[in-house]
Amino acid sequence: MKKNLFYKIFFSYLVIISISFFLLDMFMRNEIKEVLTSKIETELFSYAQLIDLSSPRKTSNQLEQVAKISNSRVTLIDAQGKVFADSEKDIANLENHFNRPEVQEARLRGTGKSVRFSNSLGIDMLYVAVTIQDGARTTGYVRLARPLHDVQNEIDKVYQYILLSLFIVAIISLMIALFFSYRLAAPIRSMEKFTERLRQGKQVGTIILDTADETKKLADNINFLVEELKSKIRIANEEKSKLMTAFTSMNEGVLITNEQDLIEFISPVLSNMLAIQYGDVNGKTLMEAFRSVDLQKAFLEFKETRVNVSREITMGTVEPIILSVSISTVHGHPDEEKTMIVFHDVTRLKKLEQIRVDFVANVTHEIKTPLTAIIGYLDTIKDGAINNIEETKRFIDIILKQAERLNRLVEDLLTISNIEMKETKLNFESVSLNAALTNVISLVEAKAKFKNITIQNDVRENIDQIKADKDKLTQIFVNVLDNAVKFTPESGNIVIKTDEAGAYTVVSISDTGIGVPKDEIQRLGERFYRVDRSRSRDLGGTGLGLSIVKHLMLAHEGRIEIESQLGRGTKVSLFFPNGKNMIA
Repeated sequence: MKKNLFYKIFFSYLVIISISFFLLDMFMRNEIKEVLTSKIETELFSYAQLIDLSSPRKTSNQLEQVAKISNSRVTLIDAQGKVFADSEKDIANLENHFNRPEVQEARLRGTGKSVRFSNSLGIDMLYVAVTIQDGARTTGYVRLARPLHDVQNEIDKVYQYILLSLFIVAIISLMIALFFSYRLAAPIRSMEKFTERLRQGKQVGTIILDTADETKKLADNINFLVEELKSKIRIANEEKSKLMTAFTSMNEGVLITNEQDLIEFISPVLSNMLAIQYGDVNGKTLMEAFRSVDLQKAFLEFKETRVNVSREITMGTVEPIILSVSISTVHGHPDEEKTMIVFHDVTRLKKLEQIRVDFVANVTHEIKTPLTAIIGYLDTIKDGAINNIEETKRFIDIILKQAERLNRLVEDLLTISNIEMKETKLNFESVSLNAALTNVISLVEAKAKFKNITIQNDVRENIDQIKADKDKLTQIFVNVLDNAVKFTPESGNIVIKTDEAGAYTVVSISDTGIGVPKDEIQRLGERFYRVDRSRSRDLGGTGLGLSIVKHLMLAHEGRIEIESQLGRGTKVSLFFPNGKNMIA
């Protein structure tokens, strides 16, 4: 602050001095030159008139003496302009001087003068000429010439004095500027430090100045404003604290837009709800922030009608969430129209509702057959078949088989439900694929041998370990291998391979089974979906095996891909994140 004021005051003085010097130079340079030139001109005319002009030939013999006395070049010229004597140059090399300005002026007026630049000397020359008279007849001319460097020397001396004066005045101005800037900057500096501490949020008292000028009044005004500001900030912080406490304790997320439809506030709950997929949305419009056509339509409807609008909107692409959205006006801002949008996450409720609907529909269908069989055989036993021990045992075996099927169905449904609701806790650890696959192969090997199916394990021994839940990984492999054995005809082959695909370790299980039609591959993994329902039921399947595999792979941040040709076999590829892309 002090330096800034110092420079401003000092340079203002310097500018004034510079302008003064410029004006002085503009008005005095020519005047000084005219005065000095006139002085030299008068002197040369005096010398010219003192020369004895009665006998030009006699005078020419005394040119050097005359030139020395007059400190000039003397030239004698006849009436026709021919030079017949010169104090400095050989007359043989001189041209006719009749048309020279000073000679022509002397011919007309008796005396003449001219200032011209001399190329040989590189300086202006002053020429004066007087006539040589013989009665009334002009017989010749005397011309004296002197360089004007004396004039320039005088001007240089004057400017030396002016520059010296300028330097002295600049030093004095520097001292004055230093004094005044220090006196002026001290209270301003105090106020600057005070306001800077206030801006940084530090504790400040009041400004006390020992001055009696305008800075004292300014300091008093600042003190008053600071007290007012402290009071308003305290009230605002209290209100903000209450508001944030309310927003934080709410399950709903709150968003507020200003009159320009830009987001100016988003509650912590909503930020946690949407920030992963949308990042920072402050200062954006709803369309820019969320790219949701449904939300934008609801907002525009509210803007047109100014009536509260409620909608159920799905947002997000990676992990879509279902939100119940309510749009209303923010009251208490008469000068600006603000809009409040309340978001309530109903994703879990919708999933539970959908699971319930799917469970009722699918389980009703899947349970109907085994229950019908169980009830039918029990009715048969009740109606008298119990007296036939052999028949009763056979019926009981069938009932047990159907009951076990119902039990597997319930267990698979519970597994999928827990995974979908993220209630299944996975214990991730480093797992050897070789060991896991060897263990699973031993579990299905008996069933494979019964059908004379060869299981070929081509997994590399040095394959990297993966991060996985060991039990769930076993469940994944068992379901896939069990399906391969189940749907592969006798004397078929099953090949297990591993490979690296970027950030994933891929386990592929290929069989020579019945295959799947191309248009139905994308439906594999849906709950209760079977390509051949009657065959699947006969083989004891619940229709949930691949659905469980799909959900468990997603829980491992992996995926499942299926390739198949009808009648030629199926290849199931399981993508697990490897060491470059492990789950933390």
